Amino acid sequence: MKNRLNPNRKITVQVSEDSELELRLKHIMVPPGHKISLQKDFDPGFTADFKDKKDARKKLEQNIAELAEYQDILYAQDTYALLLVFQAMDAAGKDGTIKHVMSGINPQGCQVYSFKSPSAEELDHGYLWRTNKVMPERGRIGIFNRSYYEEVLVLRVHPELLDHQKIPSEARKDIWEHRYQQINNMEQYLVENGIVVLKFFLNVSKEEQKNRFLERIDRPEKNWKFSTADAKERAFWDDYQQAYEDCLNHTSTEWAPWFVVPADHKWFTRLTVSEIIVRTLKRLNLRYPEVSAARHQELLKIRRLLESDT
Repeated sequence: MKNRLNPNRKITVQVSEDSELELRLKHIMVPPGHKISLQKDFDPGFTADFKDKKDARKKLEQNIAELAEYQDILYAQDTYALLLVFQAMDAAGKDGTIKHVMSGINPQGCQVYSFKSPSAEELDHGYLWRTNKVMPERGRIGIFNRSYYEEVLVLRVHPELLDHQKIPSEARKDIWEHRYQQINNMEQYLVENGIVVLKFFLNVSKEEQKNRFLERIDRPEKNWKFSTADAKERAFWDDYQQAYEDCLNHTSTEWAPWFVVPADHKWFTRLTVSEIIVRTLKRLNLRYPEVSAARHQELLKIRRLLESDT
């Protein structure tokens, strides 16, 4: 497989002209209103023509530093929040991407949640309840390692799990289409209330997943990351690919688009995610709160008092 995306793909999205890297990455967004094919349109091994990992790592370090600065202003301004949603097949690198990209930020301004199988309490609520209750407040960055999208992915592949959700039989008709629309409406509500939503699907190839599974078995320090369930789910690879494709096609919107991030090379995955986050924060035109004239005079008065204190 060549290290590029499908050259026949005509869909493009608007990007700023000041970032050569962003121009290279313009095809990873799933264009709202257009149908994409994961197999035909996206190459898990794509690296945007980067020939030297050192250049990529240097750019990642720059982005991490910028992200730390933007986070500080985001927190001070207290107007926007940022929600980062990560979805992927097993071993695609979600944990490592979150760890590396967010390594420079202040932990006080960031919240990370991982969503496993729902608890008995969660099953007694609607499927969006457990994620809605932990949405980031203004000024913070919220990270979902898996998310409400599990409800149209895992359950799509294993529909028998719907029985545990106690859903009325009449509500099961066209349930996936209804859930796509419910999720779109919920995300639009978030964005209209200042929560910026970025959604990343880390696109790993089946071959690379196998290699990473084998590494987890061969390296003792990684044994804990591998389970029999991971191997069993791999048998449903094609079903998951179809579920992801349908999900991306139905829920990539103008207000909350999906990004299909090449994941066969971890260093490029991390660079790509960091670039998208930094570019998004930059476009928010964040500013530290301005101090009023009256408050400025008050601060000067306090300063004089402090200076005179012995």
